[in-house]
Amino acid sequence: MSSPTSPVLPRGKTRIGLTMNAWLVYVFFYAPILLLVVFSFSNDRNVGRWGGFTLDWYRAFGENEEIQQSLSASLRVALISTVVSVVLGTMAALALERFSFRGKKVFDGLLYLPIIIPDVTMAVMMLLFFSQLFDALDAWFGLGLSKGFTSIVLSHVAFSISFVSVVVRARLAGMNDQLEQAAFDLYASRWQAFRHITLPLIAPGIIGGALLAMTLSLDDVVITQFVSGPGSTTLPVYVFSLIRRGVTPLINAVSVVMLAASITLVALSLLADRAKSSPQPTPSKETDNA
Repeated sequence: MSSPTSPVLPRGKTRIGLTMNAWLVYVFFYAPILLLVVFSFSNDRNVGRWGGFTLDWYRAFGENEEIQQSLSASLRVALISTVVSVVLGTMAALALERFSFRGKKVFDGLLYLPIIIPDVTMAVMMLLFFSQLFDALDAWFGLGLSKGFTSIVLSHVAFSISFVSVVVRARLAGMNDQLEQAAFDLYASRWQAFRHITLPLIAPGIIGGALLAMTLSLDDVVITQFVSGPGSTTLPVYVFSLIRRGVTPLINAVSVVMLAASITLVALSLLADRAKSSPQPTPSKETDNA
């Protein structure tokens, strides 16, 4: 018996169907963004009703002191947490890819936990940790510490390290280790081989991980809201609080600014990833003979 064959659609109909499907996907993803941008210029206080073109909401964004303080706090948290997470994440990636040690698999699994666990669970964990830690320090040393800027930075570092490590490990996994071996054969120390060979080659991965960590820090709401304190409100948390007071096009304007910043960082991360995937040089015969 001949096996039934699936009908073959004409090439023209297949192309039309795929085109329509692509446009539906684009509309589904980008129509809300387009509406957000359009209504951020509306002159009506109703967030979903067009009342004419105006730039007043963007002027209010620039003149609102609370928004500027929140924006400043977000930038400071993102910069500090990114620098710390890049250093620690890169060190973790190097340790896992270049060395063998006892408990390596356990450390590898723990490093992935912040990526796979829900944000709410992570937020509750950090809240309990800082509450118990500050209570213990206050009881032992009388420091009187409380949740604020430092707890936000440490929380962002805690979940950013994993993302940086994943990106840098992907770069290290695809790197030609013969270059490092050639450097060792030429009597380079481990630090010299890292500084002149390894670091330049993994730099695109480090930059991509840094941009990803900064994007996650600037966009985080749940964890930041749990571990923040008085005077340490970041911009996403402030926007969330604005919704409770009443939704106005000011929220649209703030969201558009945050969206533009996130898109810029993602675009830079993609450029770094493109540079990361460029072909790497291979050692020449003269270097191998040396």
